[in-house]
Amino acid sequence: MLTREQSSGMYRLSSYYFARMAGDLPMELVLPTIFVTVTYWMGGLKHSFVTYILTTVIILLNVLVSQGLGLALGAILDLKQATTLSSVIMLVFLLAGGYYVRQIPPFISWLKYISFSHYCYKLLVEVQYTEHEVYECGIGVHCRVFDYPGIKHLGMGNLWWDVAALGVMLTGYRIIAYVALRMIKLH
Repeated sequence: MLTREQSSGMYRLSSYYFARMAGDLPMELVLPTIFVTVTYWMGGLKHSFVTYILTTVIILLNVLVSQGLGLALGAILDLKQATTLSSVIMLVFLLAGGYYVRQIPPFISWLKYISFSHYCYKLLVEVQYTEHEVYECGIGVHCRVFDYPGIKHLGMGNLWWDVAALGVMLTGYRIIAYVALRMIKLH
């Protein structure tokens, strides 16, 4: 569709691209918000409206970064290649992100730094728990949440760096998609 309308000179690529992003926003924001609204309160998470709002914002940021990655892959590759590669990338990002696997071999441990799942997971944990919050880790024994092995290895306390990393990914993936579409147009 883009190629046909570009060849007829109906509008510029930037108009199409920004209209496409704006047109996708309502569904990209409404459906995850409904999902978080239902699952947040059903999941027994922290009963705080501020925490709920922050959780929703983090999830929406995750959705927008994921969409940006999808746009970039879709612009660079054909449909079959983009679908396959996006599945592989998402699997690698989830595994390297720190939620499913904690003992990542050193030669691939750097992958967590390019995984948006890693940053979203860290942000969600930091929003839910405070540094001094405890849980019952044994009969009559209380342990700090941030000392739990599954959380301790994440390296908490870099809230704004995590937000900045997601912001860079959000804009970076979209710029890559735009440049890739621009390159296709030139050829």
